[in-house]
Amino acid sequence: MPVAEDLVAPERGRVLNPVLDGFGRSARAHEHRLLSAARPALPYLNWLGMLARPLLKVPSLGWITADPLTARAVLNDPEHFTLLSEGGVGHLWAQILGDWVYDLFDGPGHYDLRTRSRELFTERTSTDFVRHAWGTRLDEARAAFESGEELDLADLSRVLVGMMVVTLLGLPVDASRGDAAYREIFETGEELASIALGTTADTVLPPDKIATARTIVERLTGHIGDAFATASSDTIIGRCRDIGLSLTETKGLSTLLMVAGTETAASAMARTAALLYDTGEQHRLIENPAWRENAVREALRVTSPAPLIGRSVMADLELGGRTLKAGERIMVLTWTANNLAGDYRVDRPYIPQNRQLWFGAGRHLCLGGPLARAELNAIVDLLVGDGRPFRVVSRRYGRKVLIPAYESLVIAK
Repeated sequence: MPVAEDLVAPERGRVLNPVLDGFGRSARAHEHRLLSAARPALPYLNWLGMLARPLLKVPSLGWITADPLTARAVLNDPEHFTLLSEGGVGHLWAQILGDWVYDLFDGPGHYDLRTRSRELFTERTSTDFVRHAWGTRLDEARAAFESGEELDLADLSRVLVGMMVVTLLGLPVDASRGDAAYREIFETGEELASIALGTTADTVLPPDKIATARTIVERLTGHIGDAFATASSDTIIGRCRDIGLSLTETKGLSTLLMVAGTETAASAMARTAALLYDTGEQHRLIENPAWRENAVREALRVTSPAPLIGRSVMADLELGGRTLKAGERIMVLTWTANNLAGDYRVDRPYIPQNRQLWFGAGRHLCLGGPLARAELNAIVDLLVGDGRPFRVVSRRYGRKVLIPAYESLVIAK
């Protein structure tokens, strides 16, 4: 699939061919290059998604959809679709975490778990988490950046995410090692998430991957048993205990937060900066700071860090004029569905049909959505909070990674 990626200079974002006139095309080309570097099949799958409105059946993959309304219908229908069978993320994690996942992920216990955990991340608590976890380190980065030093935002994002994990989970860390300690935490979460690489067509894990994943999980959650009774309510462990979750539920939820909130968060931070620069929209945001909320929402829409959501069909049904059979799979192409609305624009109004599709929908809407918004808001403030634009000095795309992300994105004032 041609994506014009060879027409853009990756080190500066400069357009080399007049065919790619306009900031929007430069931004699109960089996003396609980033997707291709992460998982070479993604751009082709996204291209197929243009034909999957409402649905398209693809050999070896099953059904795909890139229609926001069809996607929402799938994600809001627990009677016909599940994430616990082949093709769903619950099926993947049950092999690692244990059979309790089948009850709490999508079974009778799921509603109870979501009801009790919905106060873990509110807009207020999320802002507090960001301030507490990042305060000093983000202030240091801001001071250096605004004084003219170059900043690798992709690297800083990984450090900040590591700091957030430590704060949320009360994870022991040697703070005297500085950024290196938090990079290591991030890499551990990245290693765990990478277990899912190669499961697009098959979510059955081989024994060696299961063993590796369980070792990583123990590294991340082994401290929770000792800390559970006394953990501060400022941590996720303490909050889980306070709302009545068991130790097993707390360990599982902590693991899933690590997987869902590490690579996706770091990816969104650096890609937001790239979008603001590549589209030129940073200048409009500086002139209209009241559009900050739009700018964050648009960044989540256009980047859609988790580009695919899988489900299994539990019972035959008619959807979008097609007959889906029990046992088949369906994949929601969230990146394609969200990007059909157009290029990144800081003044784009709320899009009802998309809503928060980048966070999923229905009973499995991302629990950490408010935290992701709070994190991105802090990054946008870092980038343009002083009223001055920034530039991208250089960039490298992450290669063969689960979540499309920049390996490096160096910026400067």
